Amino acid sequence: MFGKMYFMRAALALTCAATFAGALAETPMKSVMVTAIVDHPALDAVRNGTRDALRDAGYEVGKNLKWEFQSAQGNASIVSQITRQFVGANPDVIVAIATPSAQSLVAATKTIPIVYSGVADPIAAQLVKDWKPSGTNVTGLSHMLDLNKQIGIMKAVVPNVKRVGIVYNPGEVNSTVVVKQLRTLLERQGIALIDVAAPRTVDVAPAAKSLIGKVDLIYSTTDNNVVSTYESLVKVCNDAKIPLVASDTDSVKRGAIAAYGVNFYNLGRATGKVVARILNGEKPGAIASTTSKDLELFINRTAAQKQGVVLSPQFLKQANKVID
Repeated sequence: MFGKMYFMRAALALTCAATFAGALAETPMKSVMVTAIVDHPALDAVRNGTRDALRDAGYEVGKNLKWEFQSAQGNASIVSQITRQFVGANPDVIVAIATPSAQSLVAATKTIPIVYSGVADPIAAQLVKDWKPSGTNVTGLSHMLDLNKQIGIMKAVVPNVKRVGIVYNPGEVNSTVVVKQLRTLLERQGIALIDVAAPRTVDVAPAAKSLIGKVDLIYSTTDNNVVSTYESLVKVCNDAKIPLVASDTDSVKRGAIAAYGVNFYNLGRATGKVVARILNGEKPGAIASTTSKDLELFINRTAAQKQGVVLSPQFLKQANKVID
């Protein structure tokens, strides 16, 4: 009798083991490789939001998800190295954060699913043709902003602004597009745009200093060179009492007076949801590229004081977050 019970238990154990093994076979480990052009708070927030959204969708790093991240450290040659490595590894999805990384990967593979994020204008960057489903291996999320609303924030900070300065990397297509569009919109309102090139991070502070005495306000885009060394730009503005307005809320925490922009962590979470859809079987080419609607107004009163600005109570009341 005991022998019979032993064999029954053994058979049951083998059946359970086979069932468990079958379940594992049905849910294999997925691979997501992530790269960003450089490390800075906004792009880091995109990465973290993507990972957290994947976890919430049931893809947990180390359990059923292999996750690899590499930063190009702002170096074009490293972008190329990462591109070759990622394409050679053939993961289930590649997440490309910021325009230079996305452009390199989109040019390198037409088969591996690519989800871009932290890209201001994916059409100008030639990642997709339009906002419709691409029919290719590419989809993603943009943080494109309404520049008229950005000008409204500038005027709220400096009501009589007549000259706006901007420091940007002429090698970053999203930055050049913003400069061109912003110039046109400002000129229509009788405001001049004075732009200064900063092709390297070390050029940002000297470029900003060259604007002293020439502008009423400096506006910063999500240019990766500028944002990665934002404190150097803030120092110039603080020392020269030039009001600094940003296009991303993380830069307000770092010393800009105000920004009406995207919550980059939430942008990352939206990116992660798209990646999960692809891991679950959807084709990237069937998913339309989108822009973020999750905009917030951040104001830094301490920065305003350092840069010689008195903010109106009405403007302060509009803020989603006020930093003292």
